[in-house]
Amino acid sequence: MDLKAQLEHDKIVLPDTFYEHVERYTEHLLKWNKIHNLTGATTKAKVAEHIYDSVFPVSFLPKLGNALDIGTGAGFPGLILAMALRSTKFTLVEPLAKRSGFLQFIKADLGLDNVEVLNKRIEEVSPVSYDFITSRAVTETKTLMDFAQPFIKKGTLLLFFKGERVYDEIADAEHVKIIKTDKRHYLLIER
Repeated sequence: MDLKAQLEHDKIVLPDTFYEHVERYTEHLLKWNKIHNLTGATTKAKVAEHIYDSVFPVSFLPKLGNALDIGTGAGFPGLILAMALRSTKFTLVEPLAKRSGFLQFIKADLGLDNVEVLNKRIEEVSPVSYDFITSRAVTETKTLMDFAQPFIKKGTLLLFFKGERVYDEIADAEHVKIIKTDKRHYLLIER
C-alpha cells in the first residue's frame, strides 16, 4: 500500500511531518518487533495498513483538545493519531512495559510533545475528562464503555475500532454512528 497516495486519494490532508514520522516509526517498529513482539504486523505493508486504519478517522473527527487511547499497544491508533493531530494532547495508556517503553522511545525520537505515555491499566488512571476517547482491539464495546466512563464529560466523542460484530454489540445503543470502510467499522459515540 502506498500510504500517502491512498490518504490523498481519500482526501485526507496531513502535514508533511506526518509522513516523515510514520516512516521512522515503521523502521523502529519493525526493528523492535523482532525482539519484543509488539504487534502482529511484521512487514512495511502490514504496518502501513495499520497506520491507514488508525489515521482514517481524521477524515471525520472535529477539532479536539485532548484525547485518551485505552490500550495503545504498539501505537495503533493513539500514537498515529497524535502524529496527525499535533494540536491535540494525547494520553496513551498501555499496561505492558515493553509496549509502553516503545511508545516512550518513539515519543522522544520524534519529539512528540503532544503525547503522554502511561504504563498502567486503565483502571489505575486518575479520572480526567477528555474530548475524545479511542480504543482498538482491546475488548467488546460494553466493557470499553465501562473503562471509559470515569473520563467522559458532556460532548465527549468515543471512537472504537471494531469488526463486523459491532452490530451485535450496539443493538440497543443510542447516539451511535458506524463509519464503515472495506476492512473496518468505526463506532462513533457521542455523550
